[in-house]
Amino acid sequence: MKLYFLRHGLAGDPTTWEGADEDRPLTSKGRKRLADSAKTMKKLGLEFDWILTSPLKRAYQTAKIVAEELDLGNILREEPRLGPGFDADKLLAILQEYPGAQSLLLVGHEPGFSVTASHLTGGGRLVCKKGSLLRIDLEEPLTLQGELVWLIPPAVLAD
Repeated sequence: MKLYFLRHGLAGDPTTWEGADEDRPLTSKGRKRLADSAKTMKKLGLEFDWILTSPLKRAYQTAKIVAEELDLGNILREEPRLGPGFDADKLLAILQEYPGAQSLLLVGHEPGFSVTASHLTGGGRLVCKKGSLLRIDLEEPLTLQGELVWLIPPAVLAD
């Protein structure tokens, strides 16, 4: 299984945001960079069985931009376990619900993405910056053991 982790794009400053954190949206710069990133993903020929996103507004906006660019809106699903507190146990529960999937795009947050990706690849420090995309291949998904194939930082992905 190809497992892709896409961290949400640039969002409003949490220290100046007056609403609930889950409602904090992408900035205009964040939306633009993600649109560029989605075009790169299309050029790379990335395909997904499902696009699963955290319900937080900035993550959902990120997933929607990608889904629209790739014409995959019909496979976009909100997945509450991708919100804050995401970890390997929650990933395992998600994978159990998609047993036939060969390729999943997960859209979410830090620190859960980096910690979980590190767990899947046997340790080491990974950092998922806002808008970065990483791919881990899982030979047997339910063992949660995989190989880091690549990590594309946002500056490269949006170029």
